[in-house]
Amino acid sequence: MQSNLKIPKKRIAMIIGKGGNTKRMLTEKGGCRSINVDSKTGDVTINWGEPGSFDPLMMMKVPDVIKAIGRGMNPNKAISLLNDDMLFELIELKSFVGKKANQQRRIRSRIIGSEGKIRKRIESLTDCEITVYGGTVVIIGDDIGLPMAGDAIRKILNGAEHGPVLKRLEVVRKKQRITSKYLDSIHTKETSLGFEHLVPGLSDVTERRNRRYKNSQPDINDKEDLSELMSLSDDETIDWSEE
Repeated sequence: MQSNLKIPKKRIAMIIGKGGNTKRMLTEKGGCRSINVDSKTGDVTINWGEPGSFDPLMMMKVPDVIKAIGRGMNPNKAISLLNDDMLFELIELKSFVGKKANQQRRIRSRIIGSEGKIRKRIESLTDCEITVYGGTVVIIGDDIGLPMAGDAIRKILNGAEHGPVLKRLEVVRKKQRITSKYLDSIHTKETSLGFEHLVPGLSDVTERRNRRYKNSQPDINDKEDLSELMSLSDDETIDWSEE
């Protein structure tokens, strides 16, 4: 079985790497038999062997790694796409501004920003790798960050101002961090043995409190929310007597 694709001639050397290192690394990590690159045309052929002798997921991922490198991404960054949780997206600028070179240059500068600040900020807020090269934008990230980065870039390509786009990313990122803290806290409460099993009745109170915690998810910075969380309901008591 084979996978075939074409890359810009200027990027052929990057696919091969010094002494063939990049091509060899892709072959080994991707589990394919060989990768052949035509240095005159930019045609790339990936040979996979017989079905069952390779990972089908890699058959989709390795061509995307080569596309990412071919579209300007550093090979060491592009190779991260081989991880199971990483995804790939390619956005073509001509879909937004047509094929005119001057329009594509203008829109590239909007995505990159002065000294690359806009691109770097989007990367920082989404944990993605972003490369703007020629008429394309390449994004590599997980299933949470990649949609966020792709949406932000499309908004900029459609003419949105940088400020509101970045502000929206910051808000979404902050919410994700708060949610993550809640989930970590809930997990800790559910898995902790603590000392409540030593006091009759306290274990039941703790279980009910944990259920309320998951349902309400209080604001950790709100003293009233925390005070309400820690108070006992009318039907809750703690028996401190010895057994």
